[in-house]
Amino acid sequence: MTFSMDKGNEFVAETQSPEGAAAWKEQLDAFAPGASDWVVGAVFGGTYQREGIDLRTRQLLNIAALAAMGGVEPQLTGHIKTALDVAGMSRQEVGESIVHLMPYIGVPKTLAAMRCMKAAVEG
Repeated sequence: MTFSMDKGNEFVAETQSPEGAAAWKEQLDAFAPGASDWVVGAVFGGTYQREGIDLRTRQLLNIAALAAMGGVEPQLTGHIKTALDVAGMSRQEVGESIVHLMPYIGVPKTLAAMRCMKAAVEG
């Protein structure tokens, strides 16, 4: 797999607000300078560039994984926002996807995910 800072930076610019990207980069780099470069290059310029699944499917997978993890509400909110604003998912698709997870992740994590959806829609 190849990594590309240029493609990673392009992807970040296309899918995130400048303020949102700056916030997570600052959090990573505050105590580990350069850590955000790895995310940009390896994740957004690498994993996200692989063929085989589209951005919509990637966002659906991200939402499911983050909702199941719990405790990562800022990231889940961001991925829901990207699913709605960039990847072409409707509110109903995202909402039903989260409800579909309920028997697997439990009611509390589903409720937390729905709060993230509300924040994504309102923010």
